[in-house]
Amino acid sequence: MTRIEALTLVNVATEAALLDKVSGCLANGRGFALATLNLDHMVKLTRDPAFRAAYRAQTHVVADGNPVVWLSRLAGRRSVTLVPGSELIAPLSALAAEKGVSVAFLGSTEPALRAAARRLEADHPGLKVAACLSPAFGFDPTGPEADAMLDQIAASGARVCFLALGAPKQEILAARGRDRHPGIGFVSIGAGLDFIAGLQTRAPLWVRKIAMEWLWRLLTNPRRLARRYLDCALILPGLTGAALAERARSGTESQ
Repeated sequence: MTRIEALTLVNVATEAALLDKVSGCLANGRGFALATLNLDHMVKLTRDPAFRAAYRAQTHVVADGNPVVWLSRLAGRRSVTLVPGSELIAPLSALAAEKGVSVAFLGSTEPALRAAARRLEADHPGLKVAACLSPAFGFDPTGPEADAMLDQIAASGARVCFLALGAPKQEILAARGRDRHPGIGFVSIGAGLDFIAGLQTRAPLWVRKIAMEWLWRLLTNPRRLARRYLDCALILPGLTGAALAERARSGTESQ
């Protein structure tokens, strides 16, 4: 996947547009696969063929990270806005409650899933969490255990499944799940359920507003994140050049 291809993966510009599309899917019995693109994903996309294939199979991709928004706008896609995956759980749960469809959780730990289920059902009257599945350590999203869990989700009656496995496992499973059960929507949300359960703490709102959540996360967990953020920084110059080239090309074609 080229840098320009990575920049064009975002195909839903705003949260409002996404909720409208998901509402249409739920009304018409269609499934979907939703990914939230960030710089770490862009690094992985250059290295992992399975991840690239999974991303190409996603039906909806939003910009989860200010650098993705800035690069998109630099490339001339000014309508793209920030849509963090962890902030989609509440509005999607509210939409599910409104539509009368059940949701399921897959990933994280069982205590986290149960706590998140209690919190969301309390916050969104009418919401039903039909299944909470926590796979064992070393879970393979392409193996028989994955298929069995996807079948359990389908048997529960859930129409939306939140995947809390981290990249690339959750995106690979979302693509696999939509193919196996095309009436279910799969949403990759990383640590979002752990935030809701209170087991992980997200950066304060003021830190997020000044686009410094990445620094807050780095300072709170440097051993795990230092290499990841270095890799992200190293691809920024090339992505910036690709964005400028895409903007110039689009401007030339429109003349």
